[in-house]
Amino acid sequence: MLDSMEAAFFDLDKTVIAKASMVAFGRPLYRAGMISRWLVVRALWSQLLFEHRGADEERMRKFRESALRVTRGWDQARISAIVRDTLTEVIDPIVYDEALDLIREHQREGRRVYLVSASPEEIVAPLALYLGVDEAIASRAQLDEDGRYTGEVEFYSYGPFKAEAIRELAVTRGIDLDASYAYSDSATDLPMLEVVGHPSVVNPDRALRREAVERGWPLLSFNRPVSLRDRIPAPSGAAIATTAAVGLSALAAGAVTYALLRRFAF
Repeated sequence: MLDSMEAAFFDLDKTVIAKASMVAFGRPLYRAGMISRWLVVRALWSQLLFEHRGADEERMRKFRESALRVTRGWDQARISAIVRDTLTEVIDPIVYDEALDLIREHQREGRRVYLVSASPEEIVAPLALYLGVDEAIASRAQLDEDGRYTGEVEFYSYGPFKAEAIRELAVTRGIDLDASYAYSDSATDLPMLEVVGHPSVVNPDRALRREAVERGWPLLSFNRPVSLRDRIPAPSGAAIATTAAVGLSALAAGAVTYALLRRFAF
């Protein structure tokens, strides 16, 4: 048993799962008629550019603003149904086996485990439930009085804002950050990694790898995507639906557009 509360904070995309969660949701949204075939094709090209060029703060700002413009006016209830009906289909085959092992190791040691992601709360919160972790920190967007997305962000869980949210959580939960752990693949998460005493990098991009080598941080390689059905009993459909509905104000902040609208960021 730990003498004080410790935690482990995991980035989501390419740290716990093998691809960007928003890329994975392109097909269900296309099937639902929310996006066009042209946007899907553009998204695939943009994904290749993103892999080679990475993301900096300016690109992410442009992406966010473009995403919000497109999703303004989308109906919450319809997006809720898409998330509820396709979450398991989209996420199940792409979770890293090594990430699950590491999550379970931290839990055996008595640490609280959190997903911390710029992806929308609608995706991250149900996935946190599915993985059996304690909580999720994710992006949240605003709704108008008719339950439609306004195009405004309530909280953007990116870069320094992740670190700020972790610090606030540490105060409210009594977490000792110096004794805690964090994992990410991206240099944009340096603030999150710096806020804990035990940072590690997972499948790092070039900039983060340089930082990790200079600072002597552990470098981990995850390369075994696994079906959750092989590792974790799935929660009930009702539980997933309820959890997804709790955070539906976030989907406008990024639920499709992580890849599908990234063309605006280049």
